Amino acid sequence: MKKRMPVSSIMTKNVVTLNSTDDLTTAERLFKQKKIRHIPVVKDNKIIGMLSYTDLLRISFADAVDDDDNEVETMVYNMFTIEQVMAKKLVTVGASDTIKEVAEILASKEFHALPVVDNGKLVGIVTTTDLINYLLEQF
Repeated sequence: MKKRMPVSSIMTKNVVTLNSTDDLTTAERLFKQKKIRHIPVVKDNKIIGMLSYTDLLRISFADAVDDDDNEVETMVYNMFTIEQVMAKKLVTVGASDTIKEVAEILASKEFHALPVVDNGKLVGIVTTTDLINYLLEQF
């Protein structure tokens, strides 16, 4: 196993993002279409939060909706904004931070994704799934 591998080698670079003005129906549609579980939220090109699919499940019955149904009509989504539901206290990492450093952060916190930010710009996202896939490649 390479000791000083940067997180940039395993992160997702083409990050799906939401704007703070998007609605939760749009968010759910992206989660399902892209088959992802975490979406950074941006405002004026700066990351201001992270929305997870679990955040949506906490406020709705989204998991009861057919996975193939892209036209979700959930009244609960109209009661909240993305900014009200997203995680606001973000921990970020840099693209040159090591995979080990990122793994230590994820192991000690209660979240499963970290935005990767360089010079104030979102350049990627790394998840626990990325780490597991990296470890599996080592065997």
